[in-house]
Amino acid sequence: MWAQLCRNWGDEGDLEFDEAPEPEMVEGGVRINVKASGLNFADTLMIKGEYQIKPRHPFSPGLEVSGVVIECAADVTRVKEGDRVMAIVHYGGFAEQVVADENDVFVIPYNMDFVNAAAFPVVYGTSHIGLKYKLKLMAGETLLVNGAAGGVGLTAVELGKKMGAIVIASAGGPEKLKVAKDMGADHLIDYKSEDIRNQSKIFTDGRGVDAVYDPVGGAAFDSSLRAAVQGGRVLVVGFASGTVPQVPANILLVKNLSVIGYYWGAHRILAPELIANSFDELLSWYEAGELKPHVSHTYDLADAGKALKKLTSREATGKIVLVM
Repeated sequence: MWAQLCRNWGDEGDLEFDEAPEPEMVEGGVRINVKASGLNFADTLMIKGEYQIKPRHPFSPGLEVSGVVIECAADVTRVKEGDRVMAIVHYGGFAEQVVADENDVFVIPYNMDFVNAAAFPVVYGTSHIGLKYKLKLMAGETLLVNGAAGGVGLTAVELGKKMGAIVIASAGGPEKLKVAKDMGADHLIDYKSEDIRNQSKIFTDGRGVDAVYDPVGGAAFDSSLRAAVQGGRVLVVGFASGTVPQVPANILLVKNLSVIGYYWGAHRILAPELIANSFDELLSWYEAGELKPHVSHTYDLADAGKALKKLTSREATGKIVLVM
């Protein structure tokens, strides 16, 4: 099979498109003929050797795929050969085949194509569990979403609106803010020219926001703490800015804030039943036409390096997907 291979720690330009052995079948494994693979910032960290998981070289990056099941281990019961599926993998998605654990494989609705399916698991799964179970977002609350035009941010805008929240979207520049607006954001903040705290106070008549969804870190996180109401909640989703914030405990104390650390991928082991229930709900919403993934760019598998460069340059909105 053909795959994008990382042979040494480096950057996206160091990936090699080459032939590789097909992955071995394992107990509980599902072999998938990959049709598309979603890109994530975690892929770039993994290539650099800066991610939580450090595979042995050579390996193929890629955390989420869609395709058709072509083989199942004898003990697999959830899916069967011929099923159209999306799947989460620890790595290996930038290849023509993957073997995923059956608990990480989900049959997709009849009306979901492979590109949307590959763009779905990480960002929608992250935002759904983050908003519903970690932030415990309630209808009528005000939600501030940073990085609102990115993969997880845009789904947080969409799902926050579906859950009945008033959504304030923070992003860089009018084009990205338009994408967030089209996804349902009630108020917009251009962090390049506007202060997140001040604008949030204006939009809430001086009260502040009930909840913050922050995949950005850095200055956006600092300003968001100050934008939160007394007793507000802040969900730490990631650090796309490249700067890991240091949380000022005095602000937490004075404002009675809850800052919640959140790594969605850990729930695949900690709470697989929660992941399954989350996708049951999300995929039913998609099938009903209530969710509309935003894929701004697609690339051929051979051009994965260019695709990852587009991702890190912040020129894209929503998701970027590789097609086979």
